[in-house]
Amino acid sequence: MNTFGPGPSSAGEGLFGLSQRLPPANMEAEQALLGALLANNKAYERVGEFLAAEHFVDPVHGRIFSAIQRRIEAGQLADAVTLRAEFEHNGLLDEVGGPAYLAQLLSAMVGVINAGEYGRVIHDAWMRRQLIDLGETVVNRAFGAEPELDARQQLEAAEQSLFDLSKDNATQGGFVSFERALAAAVDHAAAAFSNPGGVSGLSSGLRDLDRKTGGLHKSDLVILAGRPGMGKTALATKVAFGAARAILRKAREENPNAVPRGGVAIFSLEMSCDQLATRLLAEESRISGDRIRRGDIAQRDFDRFVEVSRELAGLPLFIDDTPAITISALRTRCRRLQRTKGLDLVVVDYLQLMRPAAGTRPESRVLEISMITQGLKAIAKELAVPVIALSQLSRQVESREDKRPQLSDLRESGSIEQDADMVMFIYRDEYYLAQRQPKEMTYDNSEKFGAALEKWQKDMEEAHNKAELIIAKQRHGPTGTIKLFFEGEFTRFGDLDTQHDGGYGD
Repeated sequence: MNTFGPGPSSAGEGLFGLSQRLPPANMEAEQALLGALLANNKAYERVGEFLAAEHFVDPVHGRIFSAIQRRIEAGQLADAVTLRAEFEHNGLLDEVGGPAYLAQLLSAMVGVINAGEYGRVIHDAWMRRQLIDLGETVVNRAFGAEPELDARQQLEAAEQSLFDLSKDNATQGGFVSFERALAAAVDHAAAAFSNPGGVSGLSSGLRDLDRKTGGLHKSDLVILAGRPGMGKTALATKVAFGAARAILRKAREENPNAVPRGGVAIFSLEMSCDQLATRLLAEESRISGDRIRRGDIAQRDFDRFVEVSRELAGLPLFIDDTPAITISALRTRCRRLQRTKGLDLVVVDYLQLMRPAAGTRPESRVLEISMITQGLKAIAKELAVPVIALSQLSRQVESREDKRPQLSDLRESGSIEQDADMVMFIYRDEYYLAQRQPKEMTYDNSEKFGAALEKWQKDMEEAHNKAELIIAKQRHGPTGTIKLFFEGEFTRFGDLDTQHDGGYGD
C-alpha cells in the first residue's frame, strides 16, 4: 500500500476531477452588492475604483452594474425604479430578469460598510477565472496549439500575460497624502544638497550632464539617439561605466571591502559582451580597440591592458548580449538581477533591435515600437531605476543643411517622444565636416580651392575632439546643449575642459 501519495490511476482521476471543476464565482456576493448599490448609491464609492461590469460572472449582473455605474457617474439616481424605466426604454428589461429580479436584488442587499468587501470577493473570483484561462492557454500552447512558439517563447508569453494581469487590474494604489509627497520631495532636495555638484540621482560620470540633469533619476526613461557613427554606444557605455563607479565608490566609503548591493545592467543587442568589454578596456587603458583586435600592441601596452582589466573587474557591471531580446525577457532578467545582486541602472543598446512580448502580433512597426517603449517605461517605474534606451534616427537628418537632430527625427518618433522622460541627441560636427573635404577638381582655379581648403581645415580644427549632447526634452529640468570631449581613436567621451586651448577630457 502506497501511503506517500496517489498511484497512477488516482492521478488520472485527479486530472479528470480538475477538468470537472466549476470556475470560481460567488453569485450571492454579486446579488448582495447590487442590492446594496440600488439601496444606497454611496456604496459605489467603495467599489467604483476597481470593479467593472466584466468582473461579474453572471452577464445579467454585469449589465445591471454597468447601468448603475453609468447613472451614478453621470450624477443621477440609480435605484430599482430608475433602472426599470431605463431597461424598459432600451428593451432590455426581460434580459435582466424583469422588475421582479430587481426587487429580489434589494432583498439580498448588505450594508454600505460591507459593500467594499463583497466587491473584492467578486474581483478576486474574476482574477482566479483569468488565471484559469491563462493556465489553459499555457497548457494548450505546450501541447502544440501555436507551433510557431518554442518553449522559451511560450514561457515569455506566459510571464507577459501574468504581468499584464497584475499591472492592469491591481486594486492597490490611490491617493498619497500631500504630507507624504512633501516628505519625499524634501528627501530628494536633501540628497542634492549633500552631494557635490547638486546631484540627487545616480551620477552619469559626466560633470556637465550631471549639472544639467541632477543625475539619473529613478523611474525615468531616457532616450539617447543619434545617427550611425555619432558614438551612441560609446556614450552609453561611458554613462554606465560612470554609474557603476559611483555605486562602487559609495559602497567602499562605508566599508573598504564591501561588495556593492546594486549595479548596472547593459543589454547589448548589437555587440557581443566581449566586444563591449574590449571597448571599455580600450577607453580606460587608452589603447586603440582596433590595435587590440589585431594584436598590434607592445608588451608594455599589453601589461597596461591587463592591469586595467583587474581594476575594472570589481565594477558592478552586468552585460546581456542576447540578440533581439523581447521586452518580457528583459523585464524578467532585470527583476532577477535586482533580487539577487541589486539594480540601479538599465541600458538598452538599442531600441529598434528589441522585439515586443512573445505571443503578441502588432499591426505595424510604429505600434511595435510603442509597445516596447511603454514596456521600458513600465520596467523603470516597477523597479524604480532609470532606464537608458538608445535609438536610431531617421535619414531625413542627412538631407538638411544643419544636421543637428530634432525630436521629429526619431524613428517612430510619436511613441518614443511621448513615453520618454528625457530625450538626448549626440552630434559631432567633425563627422560631417570630414565628408565635406574640398576636392580640387570641383573648383575653377587653385586660388579658390586653396581658400576653401583653408576654411575647411579651420572648421575641422575648431570641431576636432568635440561633441554636442543636445537635451531636446526633459520633464523635470531645462533643455539645452552640453559640450563634450571626444577621442575618436578610443571612441571615448569625457568632460570638455574649456579653460585650456584644445580641451582635454578627464
